[in-house]
Amino acid sequence: MGVGKGWEGVVLKLLRGKDFTFTVTGAEDVTADFRRVHFTDGGLLAAAGESLHPTMWVRLWFENEGKPHQRAYTLVDPDREAGTFALEFALHDGVASRWARDVRPGGAIEATVQGTGFSAPAPAPERLLLIGDPASLPAINSLLDAFPETAATIWFETQHASDAELPVRLDPARHEIRRIARQDGGAALVERVKAELPELAPDPGSAYVWLACDTATTRTLTAWLRKDLALPKQRVNSLGYWRDAAAA
Repeated sequence: MGVGKGWEGVVLKLLRGKDFTFTVTGAEDVTADFRRVHFTDGGLLAAAGESLHPTMWVRLWFENEGKPHQRAYTLVDPDREAGTFALEFALHDGVASRWARDVRPGGAIEATVQGTGFSAPAPAPERLLLIGDPASLPAINSLLDAFPETAATIWFETQHASDAELPVRLDPARHEIRRIARQDGGAALVERVKAELPELAPDPGSAYVWLACDTATTRTLTAWLRKDLALPKQRVNSLGYWRDAAAA
């Protein structure tokens, strides 16, 4: 699959983005609205070396009506020795979702690695405070895997009834998940987090919050965490994963 990358590709190349070609080995429907696609890595994991980290993501390139279109996805279960990983797609009406639905073993897609990074919180938190939705579930699971002895509370925004079936890697002894149905462009999630998170973060210097929701919700909660709760910048890791077209 050869896709011209347009001006975005030029910028990423100037920023020393590295290009790879991934080959599909299989796919499975996790739920009716969530699909996992398996790949060989085209040399990515060997090139990443020790920089491989939780929440690591890549930019996939799709063709949309003759124009390049890129979206970021988190690596799922990367196996450096085997040179394999998976990507998970929260399905909706979009070019990336259509590709994920239709792709078959042997299909290939181009990808660029640039901009991904992760700094482990120091000191280590007593509890991970994670805020996300199906689009950020792979990153949430990677954090739960990376900190297996750490307690975690997850505020998880849902859009479909099938989201209750999503494979959140919970350890019942350490983790709890609080599901919130998406309402009013993320307002219900914001309200719940503001009401419940402060009691779990009594010490701003040792709390740790990771959040990745739609861009507007992420921006609102990040500002609240920094200004109202006075969490230091290094204790809040936030990234807007997608834009709500209905709220635009």
